[in-house]
Amino acid sequence: MSSPQILRLSKLSFATSLILSGYAFADESTTNDEPLEKIAVYGQHHKNYITEEAQSATKLGLTIKETPQSISVISRALMDDFSLDDINSVLESTPGVTVEQIETDRTYFKARGFEITNFLVDGLGIPKSSGSIQGSLDTSIYDRVEIVRGANGLMTGAGNPSATVNMVLKKPTYTTQANASASYGSWDKKRLDLDVSTPINDEHAVRAVFTKQKADSYLDRYETDKTIIYLAYEGKLTDSTSLSVNYVNQQKDAKSPLWGALPLFYTDGTATDYDESTSTAADWSYWDNSAEQVYVTLEQNLSATWVARARYAHIENEQDSELFYVFGTPDKDTELGLTGYASRYDYSDKHDLFDLYATGKFDLFGQEHDLSFGVSQAKMDYTEQSLYDYTTGNGFPEMPSLKVWNGVIPEATLADAPNGSEVTHDQKSAYISTRLKLSEPLSILAGVRYTDWKTKGAAYGVAQTRNDSEVIPYIGTVYEFNESLSAYASYTETFVPQTELDINANQLAPVIGKSSEVGVKAQLLDDQIFVTFAYFDAKQEGLAIALPNSLPSDTRYYAADGIDSDGFEIELSGRLTDDLSASISFSNLNIDGDDLVKDYTPENQLKVAATYQVPMIDGLTFGANYRWQGSISRVQVSDANGLATVTTNQDAYGLLDLMANYKITENVGVTFNVNNTTSEKYLHSLFWAQGYYGAPRNYALSVNWQL
Repeated sequence: MSSPQILRLSKLSFATSLILSGYAFADESTTNDEPLEKIAVYGQHHKNYITEEAQSATKLGLTIKETPQSISVISRALMDDFSLDDINSVLESTPGVTVEQIETDRTYFKARGFEITNFLVDGLGIPKSSGSIQGSLDTSIYDRVEIVRGANGLMTGAGNPSATVNMVLKKPTYTTQANASASYGSWDKKRLDLDVSTPINDEHAVRAVFTKQKADSYLDRYETDKTIIYLAYEGKLTDSTSLSVNYVNQQKDAKSPLWGALPLFYTDGTATDYDESTSTAADWSYWDNSAEQVYVTLEQNLSATWVARARYAHIENEQDSELFYVFGTPDKDTELGLTGYASRYDYSDKHDLFDLYATGKFDLFGQEHDLSFGVSQAKMDYTEQSLYDYTTGNGFPEMPSLKVWNGVIPEATLADAPNGSEVTHDQKSAYISTRLKLSEPLSILAGVRYTDWKTKGAAYGVAQTRNDSEVIPYIGTVYEFNESLSAYASYTETFVPQTELDINANQLAPVIGKSSEVGVKAQLLDDQIFVTFAYFDAKQEGLAIALPNSLPSDTRYYAADGIDSDGFEIELSGRLTDDLSASISFSNLNIDGDDLVKDYTPENQLKVAATYQVPMIDGLTFGANYRWQGSISRVQVSDANGLATVTTNQDAYGLLDLMANYKITENVGVTFNVNNTTSEKYLHSLFWAQGYYGAPRNYALSVNWQL
């Protein structure tokens, strides 16, 4: 952590890979007598929440039950009920996902033992070199979030065999709708949400979302200011041609954010125990993030069963920050021994993504089959620069005790040792997938994706040049025992290019991620409950490992096996009774091949979200959102024989959030939320050698209005 190379900030697109994948909308020609699949029922807003397709795994227009992979959907209602206002809180409630919040404004996400690097918006996205997101992604503009666990070879190709997170934007509606919400909570948190959608006429509609949030924090000195603007248009150009345009602008400014976190042990090896509010941020530090995105989709109906879609996205991200990091190991008696480290970091990138594909049905041997094929192209350029202070003496100051420090430290003059990156990624892909109905109950899914990948430039003096091409297969099968029960199996791969050189100075081949899964899916109680069980096995092959005795100035590598994980996931979601709706999941994970990752990743997780409409009191709903994880640890210091001498431990813990909602009238309601009801003290993560504590008990009251 103390290494400057490790500390360098990685933006969402501080990437080694680019991939483009399209998003296929629901087929509007579905007949009324076809059964709709009820996937999840969360909260009072979406009783009988119904989704027919989740396009994060394929472009074949399949239902979740027809797709041979684990898919979870976090609905708009769950986000509203429990104030899941950013992607961190959404994924904390997602089965099998671990949120590694290492700093206030940088978070990693993991599933099945691997970092999640594929974050898509309406199916378009860019895998990252690491799974971190800077700033935060606000959820006010999303209708739902779909999570496909395991490798996602058909849609992304590149990345880890962990999961793909697809954030589905809100779409314009052809009936006038308006919603407004104003909330106030602990630490002076103020938030305003406005959402208006209206038709222009029978064939054109628009939607606008505006969010403003300002808040202090339980952390000393930390303040945030967020602004989100979203505009959407959808309409028909002809009877067979439609166009949609989406614009997103997100800005988050953070004052006194954490860069790094708290030391977790003293020089004598015992654990530190700071107050939850303790922060290592200087009073002059800041971290501002902005993102601007445009998505354009042109759709052409070719026939009653075939459609072609062209999609384009332009994305720009910027970061501007002056940060303060604290490293070292304090003395238990004096609390001294820490050193500060100041840095300025600027970042900007531009992405241009294009995807063209066709999808439809064909008849063969008396059965109807599905087929999709297309091409995609992506280009991303990014530049970044880091500056330090080696001149004035303020760049690396000795620190007072963190238990009494108020954040006041002389401001550094950050102008020395400029260093940074200038990198360009180009990627071209072609893909084809099909579902073949071998018989009425048995279907085979098969596909292949070819990707050609080129990168040029340098990052902090290290050449990033690479030229790779990979063919990624996908194969799966689904057997439907009846309309309510199906079993499935699937296998797919992913890849991640590497820049490391072998002993002969040749670039190592990409890391290959392999993912296998078997499971069952069932719809019970008149399709009101959806149940899934999955057993998975995921592994990495060809991971770069440094050769022993290799020179630090010219390190060479060899390819070896990486992490091998297996486990199971159980999920139940739906309407248990007329008044009770719930989502319940349990996941188990076993990791081999990396003891560090195994130690800081919880083996077991339980997640429960439920709402209950009180039958005796019309309009009153109670809810609870509970997340539990098993114990984790991290070896901090080892002796010459590799035996642990200092270990940080985080015991198993559970977090309980409560909610009460009351509809005063048909249009006006109030919601009261209590988060971390038991005021559990816990470390957010042991992903790094440092860490900080989660928020203690806090409250929020919101007034909601809808037209």
